[in-house]
Amino acid sequence: MATTKAGGSTKNGRDSHSKRLGAKLYDGQFAKAGAIIYRQRGTRVFPGVNVQRSGDDTLFSLADGYVKYENKRNRKYVSVYPAK
Repeated sequence: MATTKAGGSTKNGRDSHSKRLGAKLYDGQFAKAGAIIYRQRGTRVFPGVNVQRSGDDTLFSLADGYVKYENKRNRKYVSVYPAK
C-alpha cells in the first residue's frame, strides 16, 4: 500500500543541463592560437585584436599571446597581445 495517500502527480521536475558559459581565460593569462577565451550567447563581450567570434558567439584566439579585457565606447572587448 502507498504510504502517502492520494499524492497526485506534478508537471515540474525538468531542467536543462548548464552550458558552462563565461570566461575561460582571464586578463593576463596566456592564450595559444585557437584557445577559447569566452563562451557566450549573443555578444556580451566583443572580439578585439587577434580574437575572432565563432558561429555560436564564442571568442577564440588567433595568435599566441596574453589576454586583455578592455572597455571602449560602453562595450567590453577582449584582445590577445603577443608576448614581447
